[in-house]
Amino acid sequence: MTRLSSCPLVSRKAPPLSGKVHVPGDKSISHRALMLSALAVGESFVEGLLEGEDVLATAEAMRAMGADIRKDEKGCWHIHGVGVGSLLQPQTALDMGNSGTSTRLLMGVVASHPITATFIGDASLSKRPMGRISTPLSLMGARFSGAEGNRLPMTVTGLYPAVPIEYRLPVASAQVKSAILLAGLNTPGVTRVIEPVPTRDHSERMLRGYGANLSVEENDGVRIISIHGEAELKPQHIIVPGDPSSAAFLVVAGLIVPGSDMIVENVGLNPTRAGLYTMLKAMGGQIEYLNPREVGGEPVADIAVKHSNLKAIEVPRSIVPSMIDEFPILFIAAAMAEGKSTLQGLAELRVKESDRIAVMAEGLKALGVSLEEKEDGLVIEGSAGEMLGQKDKMVSIASHLDHRIAMSFAVAGLVSKGGVEIDDRRPIMTSFPVFGELFKELGAEFEMGLVK
Repeated sequence: MTRLSSCPLVSRKAPPLSGKVHVPGDKSISHRALMLSALAVGESFVEGLLEGEDVLATAEAMRAMGADIRKDEKGCWHIHGVGVGSLLQPQTALDMGNSGTSTRLLMGVVASHPITATFIGDASLSKRPMGRISTPLSLMGARFSGAEGNRLPMTVTGLYPAVPIEYRLPVASAQVKSAILLAGLNTPGVTRVIEPVPTRDHSERMLRGYGANLSVEENDGVRIISIHGEAELKPQHIIVPGDPSSAAFLVVAGLIVPGSDMIVENVGLNPTRAGLYTMLKAMGGQIEYLNPREVGGEPVADIAVKHSNLKAIEVPRSIVPSMIDEFPILFIAAAMAEGKSTLQGLAELRVKESDRIAVMAEGLKALGVSLEEKEDGLVIEGSAGEMLGQKDKMVSIASHLDHRIAMSFAVAGLVSKGGVEIDDRRPIMTSFPVFGELFKELGAEFEMGLVK
């Protein structure tokens, strides 16, 4: 059998984007809905679950630890949980694929249960350090044994009863916060996380929704999240709103492709996740929220987008945690804006699926964008709406197995003179499997090829 080494995607100059599209479910909420439902006693129902490879890896891991998880013919997921403290010993390694969120949050789940789990992943995930997770969870009593540099494969041996801790996050990270809170579910006493810079709060909202005794205090901008252990979670009916990180690619495309006028429906607009849209509006982006509503405790709206003449911006460091995953696509918006944009305070991007600062800088330079790479970000001189690249010259982009890199440059190709070829579209399937289909609905069709 011939093995495919890559599956490229070619993106070319697009006509005006128009119409309405509905984005898939939020990935962060989908992960948490599966985990908490599996830790509840009884049957939970989840509608709108994102069925990308990352989320399915979470589902498979929870099955391996005893939960009964299935999807019915209408697309609703049924999860029969085992209860906090009752996870079973997995019989094989937990394959997380490319999902850092699954890995880090599930390490928190395992840390306070009397089981041992080995986490493995693909080449990209295996390069990512797990020290930020293992450090606080080790303080709670869990033991970690991994590859050099605190990387996968990594074996986690949980401790019960675990030790409640008070942990001040050294770096803003929703994943580290969530891992500690999840470990705190089965830890006697009160576990506290001190968060100097607020990050996405899906875990806090959902833990409360499932019945956990969780409180949040604020003191001079510092959040103190306390969870009381040995919780009894109650099954829920969750409706997952659309993923704002997925919608970001569509919204930016609508802003930069001349003549575009479109609507992205059912987008979750949790304030801890909506920083990108705040910044795009500040750049002069014509963005309007239609039909604002609340779904499953999360604010949701339809986003109307029109082509706009964007202006350069300096992103405040205080807003960075609410849009950390969206910076690759914001770099594309900045490349099309008028003036010099300063985007710093982004050191965390160096340790994502790829070094997103270096990889985005390399790709943007190939498209003729003038920029300066900093240790913690980029300073980008925009084109003031001029098309990127050179006429009749296709620009090749190495995605480094990073889905957000691949999707960001696919959007850049829509405003390029000669087109953009991304080396491998397969990472897109991890988080946004209908990416190409939605763009086709709006009038832009990517070319999919096979390379042997």
